[in-house]
Amino acid sequence: MRAGVSEPVVGARVPEPVLGARVPEPCPRASASGPGPRARVRAWCADRARRLDDRGSGAGAVIIFALVFLSLAAFVIDGGMSISKRERAADIAEQAARYAAQDIDREALYDNEGGPAPINFQNCDARVKAFAREMDMSGPDIAATHCVTATVDAVEVEVQLTYSPVFTGMFYGGDVVVRGQAIAENEVG
Repeated sequence: MRAGVSEPVVGARVPEPVLGARVPEPCPRASASGPGPRARVRAWCADRARRLDDRGSGAGAVIIFALVFLSLAAFVIDGGMSISKRERAADIAEQAARYAAQDIDREALYDNEGGPAPINFQNCDARVKAFAREMDMSGPDIAATHCVTATVDAVEVEVQLTYSPVFTGMFYGGDVVVRGQAIAENEVG
């Protein structure tokens, strides 16, 4: 073995280039004329390797994919929650309207046998709020739930529900309010 020269190790593997990666061309050998050209060649090789380096080029795609995925998740989860809460508000409004319409004036019904059964429409708001309390709604939602119109023949009820979105709440802030309306008519039969 000569001094300063290393011999190749038997069985050593030479790394193969990764498919699709740009491999810089080997640097030309500097001439033995002095340190000036060698320094220029080394600088040129270092600059070329720096320009052709692919490390981190996939990070941008990963970030964009993550943002698209979160946006789709927000759309699916919060959109589904919005639809669910609107349906729940409409269901509660239907049930509250039925509950309010069941409060009939029995004396008028007994006096006019076979005739219409008039609704005690004066009690509509109280009965709707009582039903809202039974459904475990929040205080502000109970206060906003009311009878829109009430007559001896029909009642119309509006119910308010408030919910907090999962993802879009981080960007828009605040709760979302949904409303449902329903009409219950009194039919004798």
